[in-house]
Amino acid sequence: MATLAAIWKRSNAMAAVGSRGIQEIDPYALRGLPNDKLYFYSKKVDNSRMVRQADPGANDECWSAVGAGALLLMLGVSIVAPHVALVRAGYRLEAAKAERQVLLDQSRELEVREAGLLSPARLNDIAQKRNLTSPVSSQIVHLLGQNGQGNLARIQTPTVPGGR
Repeated sequence: MATLAAIWKRSNAMAAVGSRGIQEIDPYALRGLPNDKLYFYSKKVDNSRMVRQADPGANDECWSAVGAGALLLMLGVSIVAPHVALVRAGYRLEAAKAERQVLLDQSRELEVREAGLLSPARLNDIAQKRNLTSPVSSQIVHLLGQNGQGNLARIQTPTVPGGR
């Protein structure tokens, strides 16, 4: 750094002293850039008549790159697919647990409603409102449990002594 500063001071001092003596220098003027006097020219080249020759090994390189890409893709899918399946199975399991809880709550609610509807006190109240009474013995019909054809109930005809 010291050398650069010394060079800078010397160049400023030399610029101040000209052929006619001490000149006033512009403090805001920039020094010239390197290669400021060089000029480059561009020439237009017409390559429209040129025909590019096919590379015989380019086709093999292309298929090698496609094969390597397919292999990498299969490797990536084989790594990611089990994780995705595990996450989806977890979501299905949580949904099934939530549905099970909803169904258990509904079952409990229905059991409570059924117990309330079948309570003897409620049934007696309904019977009194509709003027229902206990059946007389002549109104009772007994059903047979099983017959030879299966579990079918049928009305038992009363047997009359001396009649058919």
